[in-house]
Amino acid sequence: MLLPVIAVLLQGLGPLGSPPAILVGLAILALVVLVGRFVLAVAWRLILIALAIGIVLWILGILGFGVL
Repeated sequence: MLLPVIAVLLQGLGPLGSPPAILVGLAILALVVLVGRFVLAVAWRLILIALAIGIVLWILGILGFGVL
C-alpha cells in the first residue's frame, strides 16, 4: 500500500528522488547536525565563561574593588 505512494512522491522530485541524491542529501544533513553540535558546544562554553567573569566582577564590586 505505502510503496506506490512513495514511488509517486519520488517521481515527483525528478532527479532529486534518485537513491544517490537521497544519500547525498542525508550526508549533508548529518554534516550540518555535527557542525551544529560543535558550534553549540563552543557557544555554551563561551556563555559559561562570560557568566563566571560577570560573577567575579560583581563580587569584586561588592567587596569594593574598582575593576571597571
